Amino acid sequence: MRDDDDLPAGLPLLNEPAPDFEARTTQGSRRLEDYAGRWLVLFSHPADFTPVCTSEFVAFARHWQQFQELECDLLGLSVDSAYSHIAWLRAIRERFGVEIPFPIVEDVAMRVARRYGMVHPGASDTSTVRATFVIDPDGMLRAMLYYPLSTGRSIPEILRLVRALRTAAEHRMATPESWQPGDPVVEPPPETFAASDASPPIGGECVDWYFRTRSL
Repeated sequence: MRDDDDLPAGLPLLNEPAPDFEARTTQGSRRLEDYAGRWLVLFSHPADFTPVCTSEFVAFARHWQQFQELECDLLGLSVDSAYSHIAWLRAIRERFGVEIPFPIVEDVAMRVARRYGMVHPGASDTSTVRATFVIDPDGMLRAMLYYPLSTGRSIPEILRLVRALRTAAEHRMATPESWQPGDPVVEPPPETFAASDASPPIGGECVDWYFRTRSL
């Protein structure tokens, strides 16, 4: 049985304010409040100069403009130093021909990693797991994804997730599995018996009283 002292210090919760931070990055100091008014994908990687992490950073860079079009910024993090980050970014540019346009947080003391629950003792001694946090323009944590050290993330899926979260927030609707822009969204279920008999909205479909969809 694991002692409570071995658990991550920070365990953020969905729909609550994301843990605040101020940290040195490859593009200068960054604070959470710097991203107020925009969406933010904060993601950790186990270590610089590792193949799976490199593949993820190359993919994030190649999708960076699509994130920007969603008014969403990217911010990487690991417990490596800023000098290690800089050397790694230079190696990615030289070997893969890819410029990384977003900053990477230096978190040698693991202050940010622990606040966000990025360090899992069962995975390694100090490395951060592949954690991804989507934070809305009001600083609220809207989604979390955790991957093991051995498995790279799907960057198109994270992009899809941001699109779905933005749509849900803007239209007060839910999105079904594998939702993509242009697909029908899900109506909130009726809250009364009488409402369950109501006809679906124009352009909508009622599969069952609790399962109603419509186009935006």
